[in-house]
Amino acid sequence: MSDTIEKVKCLIIGSGPAGYTAAIYAARANMAPVLYQGTQPGGQLTTTNEVENFPGYPDGITGPAMMIELQKQAERFETDVRDGWITKVDFSEKPHKVWVNSTKEIHCDTVIISTGATAKYLGLESEQKYLKLGGGVSACAVCDGFFYRNHEVVIVGAGDSACEEAHYLSKLCKKVTMLVRKDEFRASKIMAQRVKNTENIEILFNTETEEVLGDGQVVTGVRVINNKTYEKTEIPVTGFFVAIGHKPNTDIFNGFLKLDETGYIINEPGTAKTNIEGVFVSGDAADHVYRQAVTAAGTGCMAALDAERWLAAQDSTFEVSTSNYN
Repeated sequence: MSDTIEKVKCLIIGSGPAGYTAAIYAARANMAPVLYQGTQPGGQLTTTNEVENFPGYPDGITGPAMMIELQKQAERFETDVRDGWITKVDFSEKPHKVWVNSTKEIHCDTVIISTGATAKYLGLESEQKYLKLGGGVSACAVCDGFFYRNHEVVIVGAGDSACEEAHYLSKLCKKVTMLVRKDEFRASKIMAQRVKNTENIEILFNTETEEVLGDGQVVTGVRVINNKTYEKTEIPVTGFFVAIGHKPNTDIFNGFLKLDETGYIINEPGTAKTNIEGVFVSGDAADHVYRQAVTAAGTGCMAALDAERWLAAQDSTFEVSTSNYN
């Protein structure tokens, strides 16, 4: 082995709630984890202004502040948190090989993947502006719907997830306007019918968003266009929700790990195990259903415990630590 190749017991790829939780558990088990933060240190929560549904924060907390606290906790147990991202992997043989920033090579006994998923947006300049400002654009109704109680909102999308989120918002908001680009839903009939039967959901078919309107700080409305008649309409709302899907950040694992048709890593049910021994997955890279910080953290715990037990089975000199169970 070349002197330029680093050997680590546990490499964690990604730094959201899943990655940092995995790091905390792995570090407490004497696995000396090395964590690479990736292209978005802290993950998707760093774009969330208020987090009010994560246990332990009765007054809420901002996403960036929460990620800073998680990082400090991981580092308190001597997790080696590093800048940089993994650009290539080779899981065809042991040890598992990864490359950082296309240059540095690392050989790993175990790998925990916590690369998450990225919400898809329309790409409008105005949409991105208010997303960054935290002023009314969101891709998660469950996360942010609470802030729009008794308000009027718009949601874009036509699939099952969009229908689920529209129905969820209808329980909180005065009115939900659903924008569907085509003349029918992509969702299952039962989900589409549920939305159609909800009194305070208005569905606008053949309708696309032209611009998210605002006062420079928060969203005040949406200008839409009917793609059949080309008629433009302004809808006064305070919230603009996008539900057109997520893309799991798993491209570099294609060819080694089993992925579903949309790119999510397939794990062994009830575990964090992938189809490659010694490689584990946590968080939104494998979760296309819940996509919550608390569920991501839970699977980060699972991945670290699975990795710890796997190492113990491979090497009788590596004793399973009891610290994780206290």
